[in-house]
Amino acid sequence: MPQVTITINGRSYPVACDEGEEERIRDLARGIDAKVGAFARQVGQAGEARLLVLVALVLADELSEANAALRDMGNQAPPRDDTVLAAGVDRLAQRIEAVAARLETSHI
Repeated sequence: MPQVTITINGRSYPVACDEGEEERIRDLARGIDAKVGAFARQVGQAGEARLLVLVALVLADELSEANAALRDMGNQAPPRDDTVLAAGVDRLAQRIEAVAARLETSHI
């Protein structure tokens, strides 16, 4: 089983993953590291555990919003053409961006 080393908030962590998933794990870790960095700039170095908990909550909220949007889309009649499908994807992207903006501007 392959292993990659990721860095979050300046600390390295070895992580085992499936064959071929190494780059995806690195990409995910970069996203988490960016969110941790953003929180660290907002609230200062408030402790690594707290920063990671805040990031976990933000990611859980984003996932919850995205899942709700997908459920809402699933309750609608199937799109009749690509234009309708594109409009649905645009609405979903706008909701995700709104959640991200709300979370970025909130004070923790």
